Amino acid sequence: MTDKELIIQLRDELRQHNHNYYVLDMPSISDYDFDMKLKQLQALENQYPELHDSNSPTKRVGGAVTKNFQTVVHAQRMYSLDNSYSKADLLDWETRIKKIVDGPIRYTCELKYDGASISITYKDGVLFQALTRGDGTQGDDVTANVKTIKSVPLKLQGDFPNFFEIRGEIVLPFEGFNAMNEARVATGEEPYKNPRNTASGSLKLQDSTEVSKRPLDCLLYFIVGQNLPVFSQIESLESARSWGFKVPNETKLAKNLNQVFQFIDFWDEHRHKLPYETDGVVVKVNQFQHQEELGYTAKSPRWAMAYKFKSEQVSTRLNSITYQVGRTGSITPVANLEPVQLAGTIVKRASLHNADQIEKLDIRVGDEVFVEKGGEIIPKIIAVDTSKRPLNLIPTKYITHCPECQSELVRLDGEANHYCPNFYGCPPQIIGRIQHFISRKAMDIEGLGGETVALLFNNGLLNNYADLYNLTVEQILPLDRMAQKSAENLINGVLNSKNVPFENVLFALGIRFVGETVAKKLAKHYKNIDSLSKATFMDLVLVDEIGDRIAQSVIDFFENPSNQAIISELKLQGVQFEIVEKINPNATNKLEGKTFVVSGVFEKFSRDELKNSIEDNGGKVGSSISAKTHFVVAGDNMGPAKLEKANSLKIPIISEDDFIEMVK
Repeated sequence: MTDKELIIQLRDELRQHNHNYYVLDMPSISDYDFDMKLKQLQALENQYPELHDSNSPTKRVGGAVTKNFQTVVHAQRMYSLDNSYSKADLLDWETRIKKIVDGPIRYTCELKYDGASISITYKDGVLFQALTRGDGTQGDDVTANVKTIKSVPLKLQGDFPNFFEIRGEIVLPFEGFNAMNEARVATGEEPYKNPRNTASGSLKLQDSTEVSKRPLDCLLYFIVGQNLPVFSQIESLESARSWGFKVPNETKLAKNLNQVFQFIDFWDEHRHKLPYETDGVVVKVNQFQHQEELGYTAKSPRWAMAYKFKSEQVSTRLNSITYQVGRTGSITPVANLEPVQLAGTIVKRASLHNADQIEKLDIRVGDEVFVEKGGEIIPKIIAVDTSKRPLNLIPTKYITHCPECQSELVRLDGEANHYCPNFYGCPPQIIGRIQHFISRKAMDIEGLGGETVALLFNNGLLNNYADLYNLTVEQILPLDRMAQKSAENLINGVLNSKNVPFENVLFALGIRFVGETVAKKLAKHYKNIDSLSKATFMDLVLVDEIGDRIAQSVIDFFENPSNQAIISELKLQGVQFEIVEKINPNATNKLEGKTFVVSGVFEKFSRDELKNSIEDNGGKVGSSISAKTHFVVAGDNMGPAKLEKANSLKIPIISEDDFIEMVK
């Protein structure tokens, strides 16, 4: 291959990797490998200037801008940073700096947080606009979503400039990320891959109400503007903190590179104790005057350099592969490893995800495998050291039958996982459903934990969650570690759960793909369990944010005789299966006799606020469009099915402004 052909190939590869990362949120290459390819391309382009291409990945800052939000040009470009992977690179960088800047140079050292870049503009101390980085020149306006992040101040305090931008990262703390994944796994959905991609994807959600439910955080560390009352990076961080911004405390002013190296070494060892993902250290020339003298290249500031930590990897032996059964029947293969120290913890197990991953790795019991944490929370096997593979190792054959109940496994078209179909007879599934039923966001039964559920099941006292309401203190007392007081607390906790609202009960039922948010939407639309159980597929998919998969899952659940019997028993026990309507003292009858259907994304209302306003003024909110619908209130991205049906029935489609005029 000629150098010219290699240049073309590298450009194509990097463009595709950029697309996968920035547009699809599905990275196909590590950061390190991407940077190495980019450096290779840069060197070749410098060698052959006649092959210049203004659209080369080396001339870009990031990926393509999505069209889901309004695209806005940045007042000042958001540059990327040059990356280094050795201290020698930083020494070379300092040499280049000293050729331009006279006198002593100090550096600010900051941790490089792995999240979604953001630029927030403040006007007269009030949040004015928030933009994603996009391609560095223009980004997406995500102001409404950023306003939902509690660490972002809506109004500043202290002596702040009248107009400026502050930049940083939207991040998802490990604790929140874990909680989100637990909820997804509980509903049979694939877990999110990592906090960085999840944070970035959250900013692209159309409904800010949904964004507000995600535990996002915002770390800000760079001020941009004219005539700023600060003269150095470290001073700007202190000022920003005083104005009310969440500025990371893990910052140091270094007098020389030796102190920079001390900072790097410390955090390379201790970064795993932080609540956020970090992948390196950003070193900046501290004085703004020096930054101005150094200026920018076409891609990056000359006054800053990012030192990237290498992902920690260890080699260990795969001792066995076991298979876990989730409450939805999903089978997860688990690699049981020879215990090994990795990123501050002892790693003994790692998920192998599914049969496709096992085949892709060609992993076999007895193999020497490479395990990595990097920015991930959960250890993962990234490769097999085939050079150390004994000749007698047998290729892994994925199991064909459930390890718990021996039912033959099934794998549905389009799904990665195998499932045990014995939903009502497989012990881990039964126990898992009851454990989900009692959880805090479901029935929130005090005095009853997961281990106790398993104990009750194994002693024949529980076979489904309705059986909880037939338990007695006398039945429980003989069990291990069960005293009089704890038995009474358990029974009282079960009795108190009868007061849990319908939306929580609906989530507790464990309908596949019906998480906490979907349960709230369905409860609000259908008001009671009987109406929901009779809903057709078309009725369900016309409910906001209810897709085909969820609709079919709901129908399948209520068609099952076992579920029907359990719900009947829960009704007899007094569990709440309908919404208790609250009386609004400010209610009017301006919309009496009118039925509205709400669809799309709105600027002045959330959908829930709009629906509440309709009901507060005497109107009715329909879940689907029919001949009885009087108006459709339409926002951006109205569902095409609803639009087509409204037009076919000649139902007036009004805007949120039209609606406001109606209720004045």
